Amino acid sequence: MTTNHPRPSSPANENSALLTTPFGSHASAGEIIEGIDLTGRRAVVTGGASGIGARTVRALAVAGAEVVIATRRPESAEPLVRELAAVDGAGRVHTEALDLSDPASAAGFARAWRGPLDILVANAGIMALPERILTAGGWEAQLATNYLGHFALATGLHAAMRDAGSARIVVVSSGAHRDVPFDFEDPHFERRPYDPWVAYGQSKTADILFTVGARRWAADGITANALNPGYILTRLQRHLDDDTMRSFGVMDDAGNLNPLPYYKTPEQGAATSVLLAASPLLKDVTGRYFEDNQEAPTVHGGDDRPGGVGAHALDQEAANRLWEYGTDALRGI
Repeated sequence: MTTNHPRPSSPANENSALLTTPFGSHASAGEIIEGIDLTGRRAVVTGGASGIGARTVRALAVAGAEVVIATRRPESAEPLVRELAAVDGAGRVHTEALDLSDPASAAGFARAWRGPLDILVANAGIMALPERILTAGGWEAQLATNYLGHFALATGLHAAMRDAGSARIVVVSSGAHRDVPFDFEDPHFERRPYDPWVAYGQSKTADILFTVGARRWAADGITANALNPGYILTRLQRHLDDDTMRSFGVMDDAGNLNPLPYYKTPEQGAATSVLLAASPLLKDVTGRYFEDNQEAPTVHGGDDRPGGVGAHALDQEAANRLWEYGTDALRGI
């Protein structure tokens, strides 16, 4: 990778250990990737057919990377594939089928992979399913899709990333994790009442804990970091009814979507993903959580500050426990 970006700095305050970058909260993915050459690099982006995933694919490909869009419906990505095929200097973009709700699909994708892998962006996800749905394996659907499917994919591709010599895993989490620790006693809501937002928040805590657990791969040249992309209107909200969207203030009485002033465009929402995937500013950085293109401060229960990463999501003991929990679930697949 080549770039003319300045090195990151650390502010002299109580968060002086936090990594900072020169990019603002609403920088675009295009701004992040400017000056970076990914020619010869190979990337996989899950859910890369639309939303921030598509903008992530575009940024990586325009920088020269070969990108595989891994999605449940490969045909949905064909317009983007055709668009990027016409961009001079862009890397090859193609699609592969992947159903993250089925760990066997993720494991099969990994077994079929050939050659090294430089970048894995775990971008796909589902949010706030109105009813408790279990997968064939007995997992709550949001936890299965957002966490276990990506865990299966990453562990299956471990050797390919190790062979790359310097690989990065980028996990798209959410600020919804802040007040929801992982419930090891009842992760699938077998005894406690199902709540769509608690289930979603738990899955996003699991995503962050995965990157903390993946510190064990640092010796293999693999880093893993998580991020909150911010507030963006995409297909992620497809399971929310109109009353909920109106309560959030993003839908008018006629059903028109109107993002609030602090919302980002998908291009801006993809920026932190691209930063973690490609910027030399993140070289050798692992097991951390970012938002608005900066490393986020740790927050504890009762802290009313917006943003930040919950301390429970960075807990190494919980991360190790979840790693074993996920590994047990994948045995025999």
